[in-house]
Amino acid sequence: MTLTAPVATPATAAQQPPLLSVRNLRVWYALRKWGFGLAGYVRAVDDVSFDLPRGEAIAVVGESGCGKSSLMRAILGLVRPHSGQILFEGQDIWAGGREGMRRYRMQVGYVQQDPYGALPPFMSVRRILEEPLILAGIKDRKERLERIIRVLEEVKMSPPEDFLNKFPHMLSGGQQQRVVIARAIIRDPKLLVADEPVSMLDASVRVEILKLLRQIQEEHNLAVIYITHDLSTVRYFSERIFVMYAGKLIEKASVKDILESPRHPYTKALLAAIPEPDAENAKHLREVPPGEPPSLVNPPSGCRFHPRCPEILRGLCEVKEPPEVEVGPAHLTSCWLYAEERPSRTA
Repeated sequence: MTLTAPVATPATAAQQPPLLSVRNLRVWYALRKWGFGLAGYVRAVDDVSFDLPRGEAIAVVGESGCGKSSLMRAILGLVRPHSGQILFEGQDIWAGGREGMRRYRMQVGYVQQDPYGALPPFMSVRRILEEPLILAGIKDRKERLERIIRVLEEVKMSPPEDFLNKFPHMLSGGQQQRVVIARAIIRDPKLLVADEPVSMLDASVRVEILKLLRQIQEEHNLAVIYITHDLSTVRYFSERIFVMYAGKLIEKASVKDILESPRHPYTKALLAAIPEPDAENAKHLREVPPGEPPSLVNPPSGCRFHPRCPEILRGLCEVKEPPEVEVGPAHLTSCWLYAEERPSRTA
């Protein structure tokens, strides 16, 4: 089974106001010393900005610990940002208080990474899917059942009647993830956040789940944020890729540009690490950046990748944070290698 690469976003979509806007977002976690006093912060997300149009899928990729999950949690309204804004349809998601946040969450679906832990074991499939409808205020039992049957058919669990009274332990991993997806879309959200939705599944069903998510996204005109560390899957699911490193977005571009013409040294390293099904490649050791990702409690000065960068500009990358540079149409990267005006390296 193969997937069709996503079609580029129409120009008209770019002319519309974005569904979601993230502005100078910082998610910092306070560190306490013996429970008293502030000892510092974990800078999980540090000055991140982007726009997400309606109907577009973006992938946020990077190593474990780069801040992807903290960015996701902030967008879902699960953690309050240290500073910055998250605007949904032009409104700050935190500005409306508790009721405003409730309305926002009704318009956002969430696909968890682990279907085994995402589904309550003591609830049937019908009850799992009925609960979000009850919370949305749908009182008619017949209407709720009709919606449940419709969404089960949509996630390819047919006939739906065979699954309504089953419990999670009676389903395969792929079926459990389909129920998680059904729960995420049953209230017809405008935004879907998918956190590593296939990483816990067998390889045999990963393509099917990605194909299903893509089909649902297109049919419902959903905006999707796909969180992953696996660059090998993003070409089948996203229009754009945002590369994250040590709490910052260091490169943003279309899938085609990132895969064919990466600019940031870290992006090049990520692509070089993608396994290829070619036995000849096993004869050659892959070039990978030395060292480990930096501590987000005391991140490096200047460019956060400079301690591991093979293309470092000595005297500059270590001391000054690089600007975001447009290196091609809608292709942005934060790297001194492409800055037209560079400050003195000794400044």
